[in-house]
Amino acid sequence: MNILIIEDEKPAARLLQRKVEKLGLTVHTLLHSVEESIAWFNTNEHPDLIFLDIQLSDGLSFEIFEKIDIKSAVIFTTAYDEYALRAFKLNSVDYLLKPIDEDDLAMAITKFKSQFQKNLVSGLDFEAIKKMLVNPIDRQYKKRFTIKMGQQLKMIAIEEVECFYSENKGTYLHTLDNRDYLLDTTLEQLETELDPDLFYRVSRKFIIPMKAIKEIQLHSNSRLKVILPTYKDDEVIVARERVNDFKEWLG
Repeated sequence: MNILIIEDEKPAARLLQRKVEKLGLTVHTLLHSVEESIAWFNTNEHPDLIFLDIQLSDGLSFEIFEKIDIKSAVIFTTAYDEYALRAFKLNSVDYLLKPIDEDDLAMAITKFKSQFQKNLVSGLDFEAIKKMLVNPIDRQYKKRFTIKMGQQLKMIAIEEVECFYSENKGTYLHTLDNRDYLLDTTLEQLETELDPDLFYRVSRKFIIPMKAIKEIQLHSNSRLKVILPTYKDDEVIVARERVNDFKEWLG
């Protein structure tokens, strides 16, 4: 069996590889970006099975399928919560919620073997899945955050947020009154909890709300710089691969 892992976080890719090979299978290739994956598929035979991370460093992995007619079976590996996953789960697709549980991994591979050993790969509507990811049906998004401060709890309404950012392996909430609060979560998890119409992840470090954007400036290498009302600790740069999508989000 020929197995491929597409995952932008290299340590996570290697960890998944070890877990798969612990089950007696062999992962032949690790890929880490949309660009790298497209180039690989253009010159290599398609694998039997792909473990596919949805959000890669240079865009959504669905862009691969827009350029390449993939014949492989796919198991998603994603940080999206179970409620959202149920909305887009298709007949020929399974998923593994991060962090990946070894029992779930074994069950997913067993399911793959039973469905695809005879090369019966169903067609996947990746555009439909993509739309469901961007606009999950009936989602309830975060309205407030509860912050522990000593022996007290502080409530911060979503309207008070100027940005979320990561720093030194921590995730922080920065408010419009120029205060910072450490959160017990990650930016990846926050992406699943915030309304995508109101918040956008401009880079690996920042998620910002549309209403907090004070100014947008042209920046080097076809990037954009966002000026926020009070946050000044670092430049808020829209990653080059996200610029077009960011402009669409702005409307």
